[in-house]
Amino acid sequence: MSAQNLPIDNEQQLQQAITKARASGMTDKQIMDAAKARGANAEQLEILQRKLNSKNTSPETNSADTALQPSARKLNYRADSSKIGKKLNEQKNIFTLPVFGSDLFSETSSTFEPNLNLATPVNYTVGPNDQLNINVSGRSVVNWKLQVSPEGNINIPGIGMVPVAGKTMSTATALIKSKLQANRFAIGNGSNLSVTLGDIRSIKVIMTGQLKRPGTYTLPSLATAFNALYAAGGPGELGSYRNIEIIRNNHVLRRLDVYDFLTKGDQESNISLQDQDIIRVPSYQIQVELGGQVKTPAKFEMLPGETLAHLLRFAGGFTNEAYTEKIKVDQVSEQQRRLSDIPEQDYKNYQPLRGDRFFVDRIIDRYINRVTISGAVFRPGTYALEKGMNLSSLISKASGLKEDAFPNRGIITRLKPDNTKEIISFDPSAIKSGKDPDITLLREDSVVVPSIFDLRDTYKVRITGEVRQPGEYNFGEKMTVEDLIIKAGGFSQGASGMRIEVARRITDSDPTAANSAIAKIFTVNVNNDLQSTGNFSLQPYDVVSVYPLPGFEKQRLVKVQGEVLYPGTYAIQHKNEKISDLIKRAGGLTASADAEGGTMQRKMMALNSTQGNGADSLALQRAQQLNRLKILSKDSTQTSAEQLVNNRVGIQLADIIAKPGSVSDIPVEDGDVLIVPQQQRTVRVNGEVLYPGTVVFERGKSLSDYIDNAGGFGPRAYKGKTYVVYPNGTVKSTRHFLFFKSYPQVKAGSDILVPKKPERKGLTTAELVGVTSALASLAAIVLGIISLHK
Repeated sequence: MSAQNLPIDNEQQLQQAITKARASGMTDKQIMDAAKARGANAEQLEILQRKLNSKNTSPETNSADTALQPSARKLNYRADSSKIGKKLNEQKNIFTLPVFGSDLFSETSSTFEPNLNLATPVNYTVGPNDQLNINVSGRSVVNWKLQVSPEGNINIPGIGMVPVAGKTMSTATALIKSKLQANRFAIGNGSNLSVTLGDIRSIKVIMTGQLKRPGTYTLPSLATAFNALYAAGGPGELGSYRNIEIIRNNHVLRRLDVYDFLTKGDQESNISLQDQDIIRVPSYQIQVELGGQVKTPAKFEMLPGETLAHLLRFAGGFTNEAYTEKIKVDQVSEQQRRLSDIPEQDYKNYQPLRGDRFFVDRIIDRYINRVTISGAVFRPGTYALEKGMNLSSLISKASGLKEDAFPNRGIITRLKPDNTKEIISFDPSAIKSGKDPDITLLREDSVVVPSIFDLRDTYKVRITGEVRQPGEYNFGEKMTVEDLIIKAGGFSQGASGMRIEVARRITDSDPTAANSAIAKIFTVNVNNDLQSTGNFSLQPYDVVSVYPLPGFEKQRLVKVQGEVLYPGTYAIQHKNEKISDLIKRAGGLTASADAEGGTMQRKMMALNSTQGNGADSLALQRAQQLNRLKILSKDSTQTSAEQLVNNRVGIQLADIIAKPGSVSDIPVEDGDVLIVPQQQRTVRVNGEVLYPGTVVFERGKSLSDYIDNAGGFGPRAYKGKTYVVYPNGTVKSTRHFLFFKSYPQVKAGSDILVPKKPERKGLTTAELVGVTSALASLAAIVLGIISLHK
């Protein structure tokens, strides 16, 4: 597969490719190497690596049930050969198995660079341009660094030429020693000789044959065959790993088998190279594939005489999940392929042929002697099925039944011969007493002993009202109201222990009666020491209600802000305390106060809320909500959340101060905020005007005058819906009478708002056809009626 054909840019195809590759037994590293070998660029490799690392590939592709790695659960060993062949052929669709040994020469493996800091090997062959370091110490002391001439000689001072080229280091050292001794150097009699290699020369090695990068390579003279093979990228797709020739002087000096190094660590054939050596990698003769449950799935090269046992040894043997009794082989048979099974006893005899594809299946994920038990036993789990084991012995192995075990019913789920399930019921108490015969268990039986708690709802009781932690609590036998109050943290401040009500479910209500009871009510009295006068016990689903003491009141606070003498927070003294009373307590208004702009903020609550006191409060809230809804219904453009939660109460503070106790002097409530603003001299104009902003207030100017000051109405202005929001929170809108418009008066501090006209949409084609059809039908009916009257 070329890099252009890699499905890197198609996520679905890439996922399928990874799935098939993993199912054939390839590791993530082998998948990456296969993509590199086929020319994938750096960006494609990065995408592939992220996909391999992601969670959505690993669990699925490693499953025993993948389409390319059939498990014994889904594939019978006598299955139709065409189906098996299809699964084996799928392995080669996108990612094929890597060649065994190819990763040895990948960029991530060892470079096999020679270590130039080691001692010179004694079998190293000296050649031209080598530098020999000759050191004599002891009675004679010399230190020469001599270079081998192109003719192969070194010139020892005072001694002359010594031919060393073509000799090993040990032979050259002996020759130099004899020359020195002949010239009165006392070597061996108090003097020592050391001959080492200095500068390393370079050699040229010719790499030819089925290599990834054949050519001539310049290498250090200490280089070996593996160094040269790595420099050339190793054997190509058609190259042999078993029969690599090292040619010197037109003769095959050694044949290198990479498998000896990979499987045994043997480097006997990894000899040192010499200048002009030739390494030839021929094409392989027999290549086979081995996938499935082996430790190293790959393509393997086989030599004549090697058997399937050798192939398994090359692959590292079987995995723990491998089915070892037989191996499937997909063989080449003349013009077609053929499937065969090789039994375990023939592994040492079967010699793989070209094109063989072997596949090792996974063992079946099932047990021959497993039973399980769960539920109300002390040791639920999986147990070995022994010969003649029955139900009572399995329960004994599980340490017996728990106290909450349901005594009258248990079930056994059993697999029938056709793998369908059947349910067998049993009575644990009857089997234990011997009234019912014991049940003999079979393989894969699943026993369930239910708990009494599994067969009913969780019993709860509920407490509401004046307790510190109201809510639902677990019910217990003989639980009392006092116990439940303790669970709820005790009484809250102001709680009354008298007249505690308990509402209980009833099961005998008359569904035909209009006034049939839906709950039974009990009254319980509990003192502050949590002791009741009776012996009342709760039942499941009881609802306990604790009420407050009559007359108990918590402080209710209001705030006064703005232009009063003593602004701040005040506690309400009595339920009927009014706004005028609050103003008096705050010392009255200051000289700069705007009484007409006074407003009050109140917490808005739902109409069905139980909070708040007095009919006036509830009526006022309802009126405010209805008023806002009316305004919003007239102007569909003003439907913001800010308007819906407006909490201002429009009061007439000036009238209240002038006439305390009047209808507008409403009582204050907890959380109210009374705001008395400073006198204002501006008016704000917003909405659909040409230049929204703030203008100076002038007494006598009309609403139209202020809009003109803001540039006039905009093109989308809804003029007839213009309204004014006064400082005290009240709103007045434009009124219509016949063809006349009556605009509201503008006061200092007011907000003028001009809404936008709603967009009008024309009829769609379908709506137009519907209207036309309706009109035509109506016309036909009218004509029919007229004709009847004639």
